[in-house]
Amino acid sequence: MSSLRSMLISAATKGVIEARARIFGHVLNPTGQRSPHKILRKKLIGEKVSQWYPHDIKKDDPLVMARQEQERLSKLEMLKRRGKGPPKKGQGRRAVKRNK
Repeated sequence: MSSLRSMLISAATKGVIEARARIFGHVLNPTGQRSPHKILRKKLIGEKVSQWYPHDIKKDDPLVMARQEQERLSKLEMLKRRGKGPPKKGQGRRAVKRNK
């Protein structure tokens, strides 16, 4: 009687484990043998990953860099007109604190 019960319990447990693996996308490994799944699941690093992504156009194209620099300078000029630009050398917050 107890062997039948243990067989039923083990079968039900096995079914639950299989269902859980299917639902959550886990790899079922009932024997506990080593598998490469853990290694294959890791993110690739180094040369492989760098080959996947295209090179940065900002670094290659001088027109893109010139435009970004022009945008930066125009933003800085706008801030200076509003009085929000960077202070002159020696006129910053630290210098004011030190001179008091």
